[in-house]
Amino acid sequence: MNLCSIQEKLVEYRMDGWLFCDHHNRDTIAYAVLGLDGAKMTTRRWFYWLPAQGEPVKLVHQIEAGRLDSLPGAAIRYASWRELHTHLARLLQGKPRVAMQYSPDNNIPMVSLVDGGMIDLIRSFDVEVISSADLVQYFLARLDEEGIALHRRAGEKIQRIKDEAFALVAASLRDKEYKTEREIQQYILRRFDEENLTCDGHAPIVAVNEHASDPHFDVPEEGSALIQQEDRLLIDLWAKEKTPKGIYYDITWCAYAGATPPDAYAELFLTVVRARQQGKALVQKQLAAGQAVFGYEVDDTVRQVITAAGYGPYFTHRTGHSIGTEVHSIGVNIDNLETKDERQLIPGICF
Repeated sequence: MNLCSIQEKLVEYRMDGWLFCDHHNRDTIAYAVLGLDGAKMTTRRWFYWLPAQGEPVKLVHQIEAGRLDSLPGAAIRYASWRELHTHLARLLQGKPRVAMQYSPDNNIPMVSLVDGGMIDLIRSFDVEVISSADLVQYFLARLDEEGIALHRRAGEKIQRIKDEAFALVAASLRDKEYKTEREIQQYILRRFDEENLTCDGHAPIVAVNEHASDPHFDVPEEGSALIQQEDRLLIDLWAKEKTPKGIYYDITWCAYAGATPPDAYAELFLTVVRARQQGKALVQKQLAAGQAVFGYEVDDTVRQVITAAGYGPYFTHRTGHSIGTEVHSIGVNIDNLETKDERQLIPGICF
């Protein structure tokens, strides 16, 4: 934990402090930001008050008094819930804007981890609870140079494996020895292993025809579809190198099992290309002008292109998601459909 950096950000975001709390190891964000062991027994509530200025304070139960010993700051012990409420009220007195793992209207579910009852309690001390989403993104979602290099290295391998998978399908079509979705999926997984890549048990999607319209199609172990002439094929694959700091690479490609795609299929593809270009242009334009750009804005821009082409009702997926050490990471999503992501796109994030 870099205390100075966190306090600088709290001042920048006009927050009086960041209140961390946990019970039974629920708040994984708190453990990641503070550098705590998330596997250590935590059967009593603990709190860590990190003010924008001054020294942090630990509030721990007497039964687990050493739970936050690795963190800087004085410790206060409590036994009863009455003592807990009294200490919290004193800690937060005169601190009207406090960040917590909370998101108004649950707009950012990945960050909204503090339960409603705790929010009620903190608000009872005349405190406005502010979402920690921007803080969380800044301290947990940005990639450093090593992370970017790991992402790109994984990408080089995954792009190569994707090409091999399509070549395998092409050969099977030419020889009329058709492969199933499952066979191509298992080929990709074997190649992941050979290239020291992992998808953490979440297998790639190989989907033919109507299966491709299911964004999370689960390829069955038995009875998966054959990939045959004139079929439409989607391959969605993601992986990272098997290193503790490995960063995911995630791509989706579509193809037509024939010489010339039908006009309607080509039109759909080009519509998506135009939408992506519009989203990219918005990001470039606003960042170049020194203007903030938000996840929901990019999604709106992309979605407008799809909708104008008449396909809006079928675009049931957000435009993009955060990528990090997990394939769905903690940073900003390009989304104003499933959720309204009000976080900014900042240097170092990957999506």
